[in-house]
Amino acid sequence: MSEQRDKRHQHFETLAIHAGQEPDQATGAVVPPIYQVSTYKQDGVGGLRGGYEYSRSANPTRTALEENLAALDGGRRGLAFASGLAAEDCLLRTLLAPGDHVVIPNDAYGGTFRLFAKVVERWGVEWSVADTSDPQAVRDALRPRTKVIWVETPSNPLLGISDIAALAGVAREAGARLVVDNTFASPYLQQPLALGADVVVYSTTKYMGGHSDVVGGALVVNDDTLGEELAYHQNAMGAIAGPFDAWLVMRGIKTLAVRMDRHSANAARVAELLTSHKKVTRVYYPGLSEHAGHEVAAKQMRSFGGMVSFQVAGGEEAAVEVCNRAKLFTLGESLGGVESLIEHPGRMTHASTAGSALEVPADLVRLSVGIESVDDLLADLTQALG
Repeated sequence: MSEQRDKRHQHFETLAIHAGQEPDQATGAVVPPIYQVSTYKQDGVGGLRGGYEYSRSANPTRTALEENLAALDGGRRGLAFASGLAAEDCLLRTLLAPGDHVVIPNDAYGGTFRLFAKVVERWGVEWSVADTSDPQAVRDALRPRTKVIWVETPSNPLLGISDIAALAGVAREAGARLVVDNTFASPYLQQPLALGADVVVYSTTKYMGGHSDVVGGALVVNDDTLGEELAYHQNAMGAIAGPFDAWLVMRGIKTLAVRMDRHSANAARVAELLTSHKKVTRVYYPGLSEHAGHEVAAKQMRSFGGMVSFQVAGGEEAAVEVCNRAKLFTLGESLGGVESLIEHPGRMTHASTAGSALEVPADLVRLSVGIESVDDLLADLTQALG
């Protein structure tokens, strides 16, 4: 049995540490070096060593990360980018042409919505919104030129759950590709390709990096032809992950499994506190039995993740005050780091959705629950809510 086949049979925690991470042949270093280099000596014209000629096209540190990403999602090709939106942009320009149509979710990251509404629409791509938690609603939104069904599950910021396997069937019937933004779950908690998705999208800035010290993005696919097309556009457009950023993401991935277990356990306790608090009117967390997507989430996820959102009695200003009063929860955008964050989506990460079908409730607060002592986190939320 080859080494490649051996790795396909290894468990996630092992792959996270070892896939694409062979000891350096020259020194035996167990961590891949940071190849901070732009170009490579050729042994005669076209005589490339290991296929490397220029670091936009390929870099050994990025290659190590991309092999790791593919292994974690059970894919055949992984590609690393400068940001999650760079990955999305490359994917859309690879899959779409003017006149094509995309179905997008009614709850999604504000930057993704902005990309569709303010950028790709300008070059003739049409889009419409559907409740992706309802496969029939997605089916009803299809058009003759629908090429992509775009899904976030869990979604940002309302933690909606979409049935990936069911939507994969809808996409196949329509001759479209199903794209799943798996950022909130990470490949540890959810494996979209195994459920029938065509492409998995990540902001590796979040749980993959995990330490709020790097910005990056990724795509993972199972189709070799699509993988080659994406790699062509990645090189042609150039928004690649630099070697140090790739190295930081790889370092974060090594502890992804243990971190996600702690994020999920802490978030469950936070959600429990919020559901019983008199100043909280609604809690969004798929681990709650009353969540509309709980059964689907339990079926397709290992556990329910570290993101929790909630609405506050007293409206928008009360929600903003909760954010301002928090002390251990840091007021800031982004998510997925070891430290807990709090934000007001309507004024921060999702301001671009104002006035659209994706506009978020004004009294909504979003938490990225970190891996601190949960008792300290609960105490901070209690004082912030007053």
